[in-house]
Amino acid sequence: MKLFKRICLVLFLLAIFTIVSALSYVSAVSNNISNSVFRLHVIANSDSEEDQNLKYIVRDNLIKYMNTLTKDITSKERAIEIAKEHEKDFYDIAIKTIRENGYNYDVKIEIGNSYFPTKHYGDISLPAGYYDALKVEIGESAGQNWWCVMFPPLCFVDMSTGIVPDESKEKIKENLPEEEYALISRTDNNNLNFKFKLIELFSKN
Repeated sequence: MKLFKRICLVLFLLAIFTIVSALSYVSAVSNNISNSVFRLHVIANSDSEEDQNLKYIVRDNLIKYMNTLTKDITSKERAIEIAKEHEKDFYDIAIKTIRENGYNYDVKIEIGNSYFPTKHYGDISLPAGYYDALKVEIGESAGQNWWCVMFPPLCFVDMSTGIVPDESKEKIKENLPEEEYALISRTDNNNLNFKFKLIELFSKN
């Protein structure tokens, strides 16, 4: 009986150690990834076809402007600084686009930290977690979301081919340890896939 209790205690302590180790690993990896990425988040007024179409038009105009600002940026911190410096420009572009398309919705622009679900950008996957982002809320902002990454620039991924530009990958790679870059790259490595799933699981809690 004493032996059984000892075995149970050892197993319990092992389970606690495993959970704590997993949480520590997830926290470190998630922080490193989120600290290397600045995202764009556009929310439509509603899920109607008209409002969703408007969202994409606003998105396209914002991205065109954004690309002129961030194409030569080499750090997330500088990308955020530039976004803050031009926050009113983003608002003006969004409002102008909305008015030109016959709508009177207002727009709210916010730069902050928000929760994002797992998202795939071509052959790069970002796990769920909290990321710094430029959020654009159109009207009631009750519709579906659209996401991309302002830095490194992944907004122009060709989703038909699933290819992320090499220069974008290089910028991510420069800011991440080798294993963490391997984690977010599409891979057939079962060990890395398991770790990615682990990050997804604990990031939702």
